[in-house]
Amino acid sequence: MIRLRVELFRFIPNQMTYQQTIHYLYTRTPLFQNVGQGAYKEGLENTYSLDEHFGHPHQHYRTIHVAGTNGKGSCSHTLAAILQHAGYKVGLYTSPHLVDFRERIRVNGKMIPKKRVIDFVQQERDFFEPLYPSFFEVVTALAFLYFEEQKVDVAVVEVGLGGRLDCTNIITPALSVITNISYDHVKLLGNTLEQIAAEKAGIIKSGVPVVIGETTPETRPVFQNKAQEVGAPIVFAEDTPEVSSFDYAPNGGIDYDTVSFGRLHGELGGAYQVKNTNTVLHAVQQMRAAGFRLSQADVEAGFAQVSELTGLQGRWQQISSSPRVFCDTGHNIGGFEYITRQLAAQKCRQLRIVIGMVNDKDINGVLSLLPKDAVYYFCQASVNRSLPADDVKKLAQQHGLDGQTFGSVAEAYQSALSDCQNDDFLFVGGSTYVVADFFTSLLKKGG
Repeated sequence: MIRLRVELFRFIPNQMTYQQTIHYLYTRTPLFQNVGQGAYKEGLENTYSLDEHFGHPHQHYRTIHVAGTNGKGSCSHTLAAILQHAGYKVGLYTSPHLVDFRERIRVNGKMIPKKRVIDFVQQERDFFEPLYPSFFEVVTALAFLYFEEQKVDVAVVEVGLGGRLDCTNIITPALSVITNISYDHVKLLGNTLEQIAAEKAGIIKSGVPVVIGETTPETRPVFQNKAQEVGAPIVFAEDTPEVSSFDYAPNGGIDYDTVSFGRLHGELGGAYQVKNTNTVLHAVQQMRAAGFRLSQADVEAGFAQVSELTGLQGRWQQISSSPRVFCDTGHNIGGFEYITRQLAAQKCRQLRIVIGMVNDKDINGVLSLLPKDAVYYFCQASVNRSLPADDVKKLAQQHGLDGQTFGSVAEAYQSALSDCQNDDFLFVGGSTYVVADFFTSLLKKGG
């Protein structure tokens, strides 16, 4: 095994371009989007070794830790936007990226420079190669180090997978947030909601307050018991809703009436954002109690300008108005329960859906939620875990859904777009990687 690992790294140029560096990271370290379960590593030994090597950089700034099955990306970006507007220098670590690897590591919304990525791999690979780390272990080490180099005041850190054994879990944050629990990555995290909740609850730390966004009868006791066990103050956001009412804004987004924050306009327009907003507002209250200076204006701006401030994309995002084209990175049952509700609410001549999925999701569960009166364009994203379009179509037919198959997301979208009339509604989604390929194709066309 050791010899094999040495062979993997033998023929790598001493000086790499940015593209060569990214190729190295994708191919020489197991990448979850390509190999799935094989990239997940039990234990934090490598993470602790990397952390010690770099001098425990995460201990030099405050952190906010965000976990959950759905919504953790939106919540992380919104919290970062609020902190940025308040004048803090903010690191933001999220995954996966859509178009550019550097989306994962940002400071005040700006992606890490290409040169810093190249230099990190060039300078540190002699140390980390013998560890045979995963992609996420290496990138997390880079993120934590870069945030220290940039002298951030606070970093918002999104959990990669699970929580208990996720390599972000070496931090001791000022606040932990767990958005919700749904069935996802069941082969790794467990096939019951209690088991999945136990993994997510692993980020709850002694004396660190934790905000829980949503619970079920199965998951609530798990969080209560863990918080009691370690002595962590716990807040269940759903028990005291901050959002009293909401309306979808005519020009996009959602307008909220709240208990403690007055009227807020949320730029993000997905139906699931209502629950996220309640979670974020409770998190803001806890952050204020922890000493963060966050004004009403900061909260308003963070919600209204989250994409501009942080670079967030792919959350019920409008691409075109005539015909209306939207995309969303939702990829599991929990996400599609909201997406399908929103699709059903659209007034249009014909609903068209470009969809592809990866092979470790509850595909039948998602397909069972989709509208039967839509026209479907089944596709396969350009990652190894993507289910072939023909397989998606066969499964979809079992749920009364039918359509054409395409070899790529770009081909499926172009066909759907050419079929559209101006009063049609076109949705692109099913997987983060479908949306990633969609954005990549738009960039190539200058769209």
